[in-house]
Amino acid sequence: MPFSTKLRSVITGAGGYLPEKCLTNADLAKIVDTSDEWILQRTGIRERHIAAEGETTSMLATHAARRALAAAGCNAADIDLIVLATSTPDYTFPAAATQVQSALGITSGAAFDLQAVCSGFVFALATADKFLCSGSHRRALVIGAETFSRILDWSDRTTCVLFGDGAGAVVLEARESAGNSSDRGVLTSHLRSDGRHREKLFVDGGPSSTQTVGHLRMLGKDVFRHAVGMVTDVIEDAFKATGYGPGDLDWFVPHQANERIINASADKLHISRDKIVKTVALHGNTSAASIPLALSVACADGRIQPGHLVMIEAMGGGFTWGSALLRW
Repeated sequence: MPFSTKLRSVITGAGGYLPEKCLTNADLAKIVDTSDEWILQRTGIRERHIAAEGETTSMLATHAARRALAAAGCNAADIDLIVLATSTPDYTFPAAATQVQSALGITSGAAFDLQAVCSGFVFALATADKFLCSGSHRRALVIGAETFSRILDWSDRTTCVLFGDGAGAVVLEARESAGNSSDRGVLTSHLRSDGRHREKLFVDGGPSSTQTVGHLRMLGKDVFRHAVGMVTDVIEDAFKATGYGPGDLDWFVPHQANERIINASADKLHISRDKIVKTVALHGNTSAASIPLALSVACADGRIQPGHLVMIEAMGGGFTWGSALLRW
């Protein structure tokens, strides 16, 4: 199937980073009224990682970026664009992406943050893809990084058991292609937002509203229902745009929010569960970091190979949701 551009954004390397501290369900049971069985049955989560005191989002992102660069076999000086998806930046400003840029010793090109909550990495990948395919930039670091532990209410057992900290990154490079659906690279992306759902998943603070950081608040049942229903359209749009279908996928790498949501979404779309990359049990929900972390794990263990067809998708607060179909 022909496409309108011969430049493709190809992922050449992926890397991830998790803070050293691991918080198990048993550990959480000492803090709030919960249990390993309760958490595992409802979410599939066994443990999550928590950033150390003084360990910021940009620090996690820098570690992941360095590993992605090493996997891609390129140097920081080769990067002329950094797009960092996060809802938990180090500061109101400057952007965490500029702190990564500085830490890597990059003094040229552009670096900026993107905020779409758990959909952030999909939105960031789609954004960087547009830059690269336009010819304005050559090689990008696309990063998802979060320290959600800093915005959790640790007395709320319905939310504090779900989230963890971490970062994942990919190196995205513009390459000439034949311009068809067998090309390597990002084949298509589809993004959606609907701000009417704010009260279902939000943080009750911010510079312009309360002048505080605030805490995450969520109506879990509503989010579950919308998560399974909303992602369908963007995935079906990706199939329509490329002519591929569920059976053509080598790997399905969804946002790692909840194992029940992941399985229900795959079943609804007729995607075999054998093709799902799952890291939620060991990472928890790391928001914008979850997809690139999962990609880095599946690359490191040899599951994702060059030429494989990979679907990524996510839904986050706002609501935002999106998909991208790419050939590795």
